[in-house]
Amino acid sequence: MLTIVFVLLADVLIFVPSLARYRADFLLERLRQAQIAALTQLASDSGVTPELEAELLANAGVYNVVLRRDDIRQLVLSSPVPEPVHADYDLRLAGPWQLIRDALSALFDSHDRVVRVIGNPVQEGGQLIEITMPQEPLRKAMLLYAWRLLMFSALISAVMAVLLFLAAQRLIVQPIRRVVLHMKAYADAPEDARTVIEPSARVEELREAEEMLATMQRQLTGALKQRERLAQLGGAVAKISHDLRNILTTAQLFADRIEGSADPVVARSAPKLVGSISRAVSLCEATLAFGKAEEAPPMLTRFPLAQLVSEVLEGEGLEGETPAQAPDGGAPGEGAVPGLVTSLTDIAANLVLRADREQLYRVISNLVRNARQAIEATGQPGTIEISAGESDSEWWLRVGDTGPGLPPRAREHLFAAFQGGVRKGGTGLGLAISAELVRGHGGKLELLHSDSEGTEFMIHLPKLAVNTELQQFD
Repeated sequence: MLTIVFVLLADVLIFVPSLARYRADFLLERLRQAQIAALTQLASDSGVTPELEAELLANAGVYNVVLRRDDIRQLVLSSPVPEPVHADYDLRLAGPWQLIRDALSALFDSHDRVVRVIGNPVQEGGQLIEITMPQEPLRKAMLLYAWRLLMFSALISAVMAVLLFLAAQRLIVQPIRRVVLHMKAYADAPEDARTVIEPSARVEELREAEEMLATMQRQLTGALKQRERLAQLGGAVAKISHDLRNILTTAQLFADRIEGSADPVVARSAPKLVGSISRAVSLCEATLAFGKAEEAPPMLTRFPLAQLVSEVLEGEGLEGETPAQAPDGGAPGEGAVPGLVTSLTDIAANLVLRADREQLYRVISNLVRNARQAIEATGQPGTIEISAGESDSEWWLRVGDTGPGLPPRAREHLFAAFQGGVRKGGTGLGLAISAELVRGHGGKLELLHSDSEGTEFMIHLPKLAVNTELQQFD
């Protein structure tokens, strides 16, 4: 229907000029026939009889015929005119817009008017010819022509509408319906890769939409599969954490007994062992109580940062500026190459911050361990530098190394779980967990730079946000 309407609207631009041209041709034909009738009268020396003159005028469809020849205006044929002349039309001077205006005026004027028409004689048969004629025959002929033109236009419009409808069905509607069916099928089984649409539309815009939909579906299918694997992994981790907690609880009981040993070396080592085991038990219990894809809220306390960093370095076998060495029994520094990694710290002894001590320990430990492993992988000596400070609005902590830097893939997915791993066998969870823990404090973990000269991370912990929103932990 819209196609028919639009085609008819376009036909108006053809219809009106065509109607004006038809009227002009009709009047020119009347002038030609009147000239022939007038020449018959002029060719006779004695003139034609009144009966023949009336017949000539009737055949020409006019009342009077006037010829101007040799600057003489002559009424050649005449008959009674039923009413005064309503309008004069000079076809010699009429332009396109005037012809259109006169045609529309004649078409919608239902009265039987008498009009005068002036034109040039054919074959140079004089200077001008002038006729007086009724307008009603012209109007009837125009109505019949308009009706035929409209019917023909309607037929053309219907044919075009059918063709355009079939073309739209084939090129647009069917591909859209195919996309809708694919979307329904994909919604029923998003994990099934076979339901991903294969772009095949011929229209460029639809094909682009299909390609974007296919990309979205593949990404979503991959994300759903990863979520399923993560759910399975979470169940396995929960089972392992449950059993490991029981084992560590037993080890904790024996470690408590070791604290009472009379051996001074054992007595000195026991607190560190107890602290490590307690930390592992707490981590297992937190894993079992996880339940959601988020860490528990931080339990904020005030503590000196330098002491916490010292514990981290000691746990990684990097105490002070001493080389990294692996403690007996496979402590956290296990696998370190003697004399390869050293550490430097620049933290004021009186710098006290407010955070969850255990969570911050995990964050710094992850960063230091990654730095140590990156340096050890090169086989060259390197240094881990840790500095910290504070401003009016935040505490900050920098952890840098002189390692080889992060590869491009790791930088692209730096804080994404299972995607930012660098070393072989790594899961990429360390930085993802660290970033989440820092966000839980209202802060931010960011990569300052990573190139061939080393990598540097910075931890931002806000003061105002913590003091304002978490005062209940004071």
